Amino acid sequence: MADWVPGDAIGDDAVRHLASYQKCVGRIRAAWPDFAERRHERLQQGGLFGPPVEKIAENILEDLFTIVLDWPVANVKPQVDRADIVLTRLGLKWLVLEVKRPGSLLGHRGAIEAALRQARRYAADQRVKAVAVSDATMVYAADVIGGGLRHRAWLTLDTDQAPDDLWWLSVHGIYRPCPNLVVELGRLPERDAIPSWDGHVLAADDLHPKYKLAMQCFAYVGAANDAHSWKLPYLLANGITPDAKRLPKAIQCILSNYRGAQVDIPEADVGDVMVRLGIAAKMLGKMPCQNRSAANAYLEAHRLLEQLDRLSAVGCCGNE
Repeated sequence: MADWVPGDAIGDDAVRHLASYQKCVGRIRAAWPDFAERRHERLQQGGLFGPPVEKIAENILEDLFTIVLDWPVANVKPQVDRADIVLTRLGLKWLVLEVKRPGSLLGHRGAIEAALRQARRYAADQRVKAVAVSDATMVYAADVIGGGLRHRAWLTLDTDQAPDDLWWLSVHGIYRPCPNLVVELGRLPERDAIPSWDGHVLAADDLHPKYKLAMQCFAYVGAANDAHSWKLPYLLANGITPDAKRLPKAIQCILSNYRGAQVDIPEADVGDVMVRLGIAAKMLGKMPCQNRSAANAYLEAHRLLEQLDRLSAVGCCGNE
């Protein structure tokens, strides 16, 4: 999940003053007790015949979007071109949601990432710019932007307290750029065995044909459904740990076409890609703010991030 980076958007204070926000949050809080009770009842549908199945999770999420939030039932579309649920409005698709059986994602980082890969591929096929995954216990949503993901919502549904951040998935919240939502890695479940989850080894379609890495290991993903558009490998196969050998090469490819390599990345996305690489460099303690003898690649990365006014997104200060 290290490919997720923050971006510019309307601030929290401005959002809280919106009439649509206040109305929606009031609705969320009022509806939550009934939703929580109904969710509990649905989870009992498996009964003596086994654990709750994926269909039960889909029903719970439909309740979430139509009873707690403000989506009309007709706009919560099931099974659209392999996607479990697609949210639509005025004929436009706003979010692709991949649903797994209740309890199968929370606590299993690898399972979350596998579900995200599915959601991103379906979203790419349908040209949708927001994705989400859920097991009816947790919901994670993000915008596909800058060759990666920008956090939109990280929610727990197994709670008595209504999560106000559900607004970002509402009719009037889904189209707004989200502020810099901080989802610390410590809050996310640790990744389970690599490269498999629930006993299923990653399919060849999930890996880059040359590097044999999943999409979250690349600093730029042009299209989730086209592995040839995945550029600049910079994480190890676990999708978390920066690759100390590949990271400086990825940075140099952006800054000076490392060894003559041509990287086809849209200019508008370079800032997000550099933030992603800068965060990885900081994880390794390589940035000038951490290391006075930083290598040239990291010095140049610092300068470019400073020029783009994106150092704060990496957690570094200027004038190092």
